[in-house]
Amino acid sequence: MKAPVPAQQYLCRSIKGRSLIQASTTFGRPLRSNRSPLTPHEPHLRRLPLSRTTATHARTFPNEGFKVLPIDRKIEEEMLPGYRAERFYPVTLGEVFASRYQAVAKLGFGTTSTVWLKDALVTLKVCTAGQGATQELAISNHIKAIDGSEHPGKDRLRVALDDFNIIGPHGSHQCLVFPTVGMTYMDYQNLFPQRSIPKGVLRVTLLMILLGLDFTHQAGVVHTGKCPCLLIVHCELTNDVDISSNNIHLGANKAAIVKVELAELENPSPRKILVDRTIYLSYTMPITSDPLVISDFGAAVLGQPGQKHTGDVMPAVYRAPEIILGIEWDSKIDIWSVGVMIWDLFEGGRLFRATKDGHLNDEQHLAEMVSLIGPPPKEFLDRSDKCRQYWDAKGNWIAATPIPDQTLESRETRLEGKDKKLLLDLARKILRWLPEERPCAEALIEEDEFLNQHE
Repeated sequence: MKAPVPAQQYLCRSIKGRSLIQASTTFGRPLRSNRSPLTPHEPHLRRLPLSRTTATHARTFPNEGFKVLPIDRKIEEEMLPGYRAERFYPVTLGEVFASRYQAVAKLGFGTTSTVWLKDALVTLKVCTAGQGATQELAISNHIKAIDGSEHPGKDRLRVALDDFNIIGPHGSHQCLVFPTVGMTYMDYQNLFPQRSIPKGVLRVTLLMILLGLDFTHQAGVVHTGKCPCLLIVHCELTNDVDISSNNIHLGANKAAIVKVELAELENPSPRKILVDRTIYLSYTMPITSDPLVISDFGAAVLGQPGQKHTGDVMPAVYRAPEIILGIEWDSKIDIWSVGVMIWDLFEGGRLFRATKDGHLNDEQHLAEMVSLIGPPPKEFLDRSDKCRQYWDAKGNWIAATPIPDQTLESRETRLEGKDKKLLLDLARKILRWLPEERPCAEALIEEDEFLNQHE
C-alpha cells in the first residue's frame, strides 16, 4: 500500500467572481431493481473547463496584527510522521493561483495534498511536489462520464472536476478541482459524548454511504478505503440532534465561508514565519446542511462490475479476511469496511484491535475475527495456502494466539432489546468470511430492517 503524502488545506476565493473556494485534503428515491451495470456514455474521459480570470479583484491581506509563533515549536503539518517541508507548496495567504484562485484562510492539513475553494463552492487540491493524482483523476473522470444521473448515489461522491499544474520551488504540483466539503466525519463525531453518534444518525449515515457505494460498485470502482475517514459531513443527519448544551447546528452555507474569509482579514490567524515559508494555524470548517459525500478516490481500483482483483489494499484494522490471506477480492471488501466502521461510529471504538506488541498482526486480527463471527467455512479455507498457518484441515484454530473471549453481543453496549438485535443482524449480514455471502449495497438499502426503521 502506498504511504500517504503530507498535505495542508486553505480557503480560497475566485478572484474575478469574488466567490469563495474552500480547501480540503482529502467526506432519495428508491433504487431501481435489476439495473444494468453503469458504463461511461462517451468513449473518452471528460475534463470540465474552468474559466480563466485576471488578478484584478484580489484582496490585500494584513501583514501585521497577528501572533507570531516560536520557530522551535512544531505545529500543524510539521507534526505529521515523515514531514518534509520541501514537499509542501509554501502557500502564502493572499497568493493567487492560476490567475483565478486566491488563498484566503487555512482550514487544515492532512496526508495527501493542498486544497482550495472557488466560484460555485469548489475546492482546489494542490498535490505535494512530485506526487501526482493520476489514479484519483482517472477514477473521477470515469465516474463523471457515467450515464447514471438518476442514481441518488452519484451525488454522494466527491470527484475531481478539473486539473492543472503549477510550479513551486521544489518542482511541479498537480492541482485538482473538487466540489466543496464541510468538516470530516471524524471531526463531526468529536461533537458527541464519547464520540458516539445517536442511533438515528448512524442509520442515515450508513444509508448515505451505501448509496454512494452502490453507484461506484455498479461503475466498476472499488473504493478500498476506510469509510469513516473518507466521509465529509455536508449533512443535517437528523432534524433534531442536540449534540451538546451549545446546541451546535448542522448547516454552513456561502455566508459561513465568507465569515471565515472576513475573520482572516480582520483577525489574522497565528503563524510561524520561517525563512522559506509561513505555517499558519488552521480555521475549522463549520458543519453544513447538505448530504454526506464519500471522498478520496486516490487508492480506488477501477475495473468491470464484479471483477476480481489481487493485491494488498485497505487500511490496517479495516482489512477484510480475503485481503489478509492474499485471496482475490472484489467490491465486497467495501461492504466489509462498512460493517467494521459501525463500531467506530456508534460504539466509540474499533471493532478489531489487530495488534500485538504495538504492531499490526495478522494472526491477532484473524483470531479476533473468529471470536466475533465464528470459524471460516472449508470453502473459504481452500482458497488460500496461507490459511494452513492458522487452521487445520478441519477448520480448527491452530495458531499460537488464543481466541479472545468476546462476541458481537458483548461488543455492542449501547442498545437493548429489538434495536440491539436489528443492529447485530445487520453486522452479521456484512461480516462474513465468504465475500459472496455479504449483501451488496443495494440489497442492504432495500431489505435490511435496521436501515429501514422509522424513528
